[in-house]
Formats: sequence, structure tokens, C-alpha cells
Amino acid sequence: MRVLVVQAHPHPGSFNHAICEAAVEALQANGHVVDRIDLYAEGFAAAMSAAERLAYESDQPILSEHVRRHAALVTRADAMVFVYPTWWFGLPAVLKGWLDRVMVPGVAFRLDQKTNKVKRGLTNVRRIAGITTYGSSRRNVALMSDGGRRTIGRCVRLMAHTRCRRTWLGMYGMDRSSDADRKLFLERVAKVLGAW
Repeated sequence: MRVLVVQAHPHPGSFNHAICEAAVEALQANGHVVDRIDLYAEGFAAAMSAAERLAYESDQPILSEHVRRHAALVTRADAMVFVYPTWWFGLPAVLKGWLDRVMVPGVAFRLDQKTNKVKRGLTNVRRIAGITTYGSSRRNVALMSDGGRRTIGRCVRLMAHTRCRRTWLGMYGMDRSSDADRKLFLERVAKVLGAW
């Protein structure tokens, strides 16, 4: 299986980067081919430009070569893994911007010319995983409706294959976690993705 791992954390020494390493290592150890995008390391621009917005509904919605390379990785992927910290109960801006700029018509979905209804574009994707850290407790995250989980687990999943399976791994209470807690979470990530 070819797996695209999209990472969104600005600090290379962060626990989030350790999570991403554990995920990539587990996937590769299980024989999967892994393509990795580190949005901050690449300097990915989150904001959609006015020209991109105008092009969005055209036959050529992607104007940037950088975005075009990412879209090509998406269209080749059998699975996608998103690794990020939850900030303000949602996705980091760079990851939301990545979805805005990469998951455009012709990549994530298509519009039926007759009915103008959305048709799935990511039928190649049969597995999606979200791996995130939360500063808050599970209860507080649930009260706020977990925006990132809804975006990835519902919206992105809706564009994938009809039998696409979802995996969600969240480390709650990150701000109060111990070294032992973080070690256990890394082991859980490795175990779950190693079973793919």
C-alpha cells in the first residue's frame, strides 16, 4: 500500500514529530511505501490566493507547482495519515490551508456537469487516519465537537472510497502528560499503524 503522511507542526523537536516518526517507521516496517509531507518544513503557504480562488472552479484549479506535486501524491495514495496538534479545537491553519489548496475539484472531488452534485474524487484512498494531540481532556474536546476529527474523519473520508476505513488516535491532556504517557502513546501509534 502507498501511504501519504501529512504532518503539521512547526517545531522539529516536538512530540508531534516523534509521533510522525513512529507512524512512518511502523508503516515502512509493515512493507508500505510512505510519502511524507512536512508542511512547515516545506514552507507550505496556507492562504489561498485570489488567483487560486478564481481558478478553483475552472479546468485548471491548481496554479502552484508546489501544490501540484502534493495533489499528485494524493491521487497516488492508497491511504492517508494526518499528524498534527489540535489548536483551538481544530486543525492548525497550515493543514486547513493545505486542504483548501490541494483538495480541489479534479483531485478530491468532481462536480457532475448535469446535476452539479459532488462526486468522490479520492476513490483510490481506502484508509484514513488522524493522529493528534489535545491539550484538553477528552470531555472538553467532545464538548467542543472536535473540529479536526470531523474535518478529516467525515469530510475528507466522504471524498474517499465508499469502503474507506477510518482510524483515530488522540492523545488527550497532552499538557499534563508524563514521559510514560507519551511513550505509551507512541507505542499505540506504532501498534495500530503496524497492523495496517
